[in-house]
Amino acid sequence: MRIHLIAVGRAKRGPEKDLFDTYCGRIRWPFQLHEVEEKRPLSGDELKAREAELLLGALPDGAILVALDERGKPLGSEQLAGKIEGWRDGGAGDLAFMIGGADGLHESIRKRADLILNFGALTWPHMLVRGMLAEQVYRCQQILAGHPYHRR
Repeated sequence: MRIHLIAVGRAKRGPEKDLFDTYCGRIRWPFQLHEVEEKRPLSGDELKAREAELLLGALPDGAILVALDERGKPLGSEQLAGKIEGWRDGGAGDLAFMIGGADGLHESIRKRADLILNFGALTWPHMLVRGMLAEQVYRCQQILAGHPYHRR
């Protein structure tokens, strides 16, 4: 199964990108970052709608979609690993995680999502969430491989 991270914005050099790159280097599953960005000066609902078009345009056909959203469900690492294992074993070819822009995700993405996931009640910068997500994908990989990286 191929894993995709589809995110609004372009990562710049710095500690957030370094964190993301560190965990991406550890992931052995096929893992690809797709960055989308609207250049026009849009705002509010118009910007969220346009970002949704760009995000969904980068989504592989038939992919399982996990949207990262503050209104989503909190899962533990073992629960997320179990979901990934189920999708993989069920024959899913692509799994895509989606991170919106500063104003969040448009309702059309939440409606399309197979799972809406949050990283807790705190608000996180979306560039930092990329690194956190990459670490969780790596952690899920290690859980499913029976590796002791994940300790209870």
